[in-house]
Amino acid sequence: MLHINMISRGEEVKGQGVGTAYESLMDMLQRLTSDDLALQFNQLKGADLNHVHTVHPFCYEEMIRSSKPSCMHVHFLPETLEGSIALPSQLQKMFYKYVLTVYRTADELIVVNPIFIDALVDYGFDRDRITFIPNVVDRQTFKPLLSADRTIGYERYDLDPDRFTVLSVGQVQTRKGVLDFAEIARKMPDVQFLWAGDFSFGAITDGYEELKKLRENPPENLRFLGMVERSDMNLLYNICDCLLMTSYNELFPMAIIEAVNAGTPILLRDLDLYKEIYFTEYLRAANNDEFCDQLTRLAHDPALQLQAKIASRKIATDYAEEKTAKRWVEYYQQFYERWG
Repeated sequence: MLHINMISRGEEVKGQGVGTAYESLMDMLQRLTSDDLALQFNQLKGADLNHVHTVHPFCYEEMIRSSKPSCMHVHFLPETLEGSIALPSQLQKMFYKYVLTVYRTADELIVVNPIFIDALVDYGFDRDRITFIPNVVDRQTFKPLLSADRTIGYERYDLDPDRFTVLSVGQVQTRKGVLDFAEIARKMPDVQFLWAGDFSFGAITDGYEELKKLRENPPENLRFLGMVERSDMNLLYNICDCLLMTSYNELFPMAIIEAVNAGTPILLRDLDLYKEIYFTEYLRAANNDEFCDQLTRLAHDPALQLQAKIASRKIATDYAEEKTAKRWVEYYQQFYERWG
């Protein structure tokens, strides 16, 4: 049995996908791999290897102090932070350099999206030391609900169950396409729009002033729900007819995997990275007019609704916990054989 020291700090900040991904992974490993792996947390002594999860200085220091090999999760690259936070240019350059330094300290990297691999190679990393393993969600937490449960949800969020309802999930920041989401809502006044998420980075969020004004004065059919507890998210997915992701730059959105496990149709911006990871005929669009057209079709075409639900079911199956847990056990064993 391998003893894995999980090194992490900073993932407790609510509303960030990295934290959600970390919690989901720990839960899955503890439930499904206990015969092969023993987990310990921020404790160097007694471990066979380290798995570093964030670029927090504590994690960097622990990795340097340890005599054991370390693999590290790559949840983002410097360029994927564009549109998330606005820092003075010199400070931004220093932070980007620091991130890459932390990554270079690890013996191997695990990426949450295969599109990161070529970018890391361009930064000088060895392709043979990079592995793609997707994020995962608990299928016991995210699942379809009975109509009676959905009725409770409509009442809680004051929604008309007879109106088509569109949900987006994520931090309120420029790269998430919040302004586009609001524009789509303005063009479709008969549809109910909800945004679950808030300003996790506060005033340094890119576009903060403009987004703050929008959140305070949105279109009548758009509501910003603020930070929603993860325990309430499955209900939200179940009472909405579509998860719409207008993001211009994404990593591996946990919201999509959560939504498809709940059986919710998804409509995504037509990004190359989605094609790399979802491998199925999900609904997609390139601009706001196309988003509106797709939503209109989805609201009125039962055949398209069924097609979209089948696509969601396919993605949920492809990223089933059991498959991903097996990949992690095999990865840790191979990593230890190589570096232990």
